[in-house]
Amino acid sequence: MKFTALLATVAIAAAPSAFAECSSSKAAYQQVSTPVVYEAQLTMHHAEKADIVDTAVEAGAFSTLLAAAEAAGLVDALKGEGPLTVFAPTDDAFAALPEGTVASLLEPENKDALAGILMLHVISGKVVSGDLAGTTTEAETLNGTLSIDGTDGVTVAAPGSSATVVTADVMASNGVIHVIDTVLLPGS
Repeated sequence: MKFTALLATVAIAAAPSAFAECSSSKAAYQQVSTPVVYEAQLTMHHAEKADIVDTAVEAGAFSTLLAAAEAAGLVDALKGEGPLTVFAPTDDAFAALPEGTVASLLEPENKDALAGILMLHVISGKVVSGDLAGTTTEAETLNGTLSIDGTDGVTVAAPGSSATVVTADVMASNGVIHVIDTVLLPGS
């Protein structure tokens, strides 16, 4: 099934009230205990006009993620209409994987595995920080379920790993990016 067709069929599994629009989304993430190291890089005055890919390019902290999206054939989907929510691992997050992991995943024969990992980071729909503040919920990604805990900062967990949101609500024309400190991996 093509990724773009999959986008149309995926629904958020959490209760609708957990993802209702919220005007106080920035204040909700002020409680994040991890230092917000990428905030200055991600503050762009034209962010609402750029799509998710262009916003990530301009930020400068996602070259590995963008190379992986290209290798997996997902760039066009991330530039599509959306809306999408992307939990975006930084270059440092990819560098923390065991040596050789990224190089192996970028090989053409591992395209499907790489696409599966990347789709674990994407939710169909726009979920901002205010939607998650003070809640615990599960959300269906394009490749599995994430447990999201917004009670003390925000953490996202897949069966095989977890990550902390270090910068939230980076708006793009087709969704929102939340910067995370770890690459989420599917459970075994």
